This record gives sequence, structure tokens and C-alpha cells, in this order.
Amino acid sequence: MQYALMIYPDPDYLEAMPDAERAATRADYLALADDARYVAGARLQPVETATCVRVVGGRTLMTDGPFADTKEVLGGFCLVEAANLDEALELAARVPVTRYGGIVEVRPVVAR
Repeated sequence: MQYALMIYPDPDYLEAMPDAERAATRADYLALADDARYVAGARLQPVETATCVRVVGGRTLMTDGPFADTKEVLGGFCLVEAANLDEALELAARVPVTRYGGIVEVRPVVAR
């Protein structure tokens, strides 16, 4: 089954760490991407670049910025193939943001 790992980092966590620790964190992300269960993933541009779109009464409305004005902002995602939720949670625990105040939300993907 596929699971989405939605990554909510603490803002600016990478910029606050020493270069060696930042390099180790990058290596951890690359190791996760090399795992056979990893399907896809991407880091997102900053939330300031977001545009929200909705259609109301047949009119398309667009607003600059994120959907919700909260401290937690979606920073990226991974799509993984796991046998069950426990295995997906193991993979989520490997995402570096979990060690730096961030959160990874794990959610099953609806099969087509």
C-alpha cells in the first residue's frame, strides 16, 4: 500500500544548524530516497510562493499565500510503498525533520 509522508518542518531549521550537521541531514534525506520503498518525493518552495485556487459560482478565485495561516507549513512530501502502517511509520521516523521539531503526517493513499 502507498502512504504519503507529509513533511512539516520547523521554519528555518536547516539554516540554524552547523554546516556539518546540515550535510548529515541531507545525507539522511538521500538515504531515504535510495530506499527501495521510496516512490517519489519533493521539497516545496517557501510558503510565500503559494497560490490558492477555488471556484465559486463558476468564477475562479485566486489568492496569494498558503491555504491556512498557521505556524506549521507543508514543506515537502514523500510517497512510499509499505506493507502496513507500522512500516510507513518507521519510514516517517527516518525523515530528519522529526529530530528538529518538525512533524511528519502519515496518510494512506487511496488506491485507484
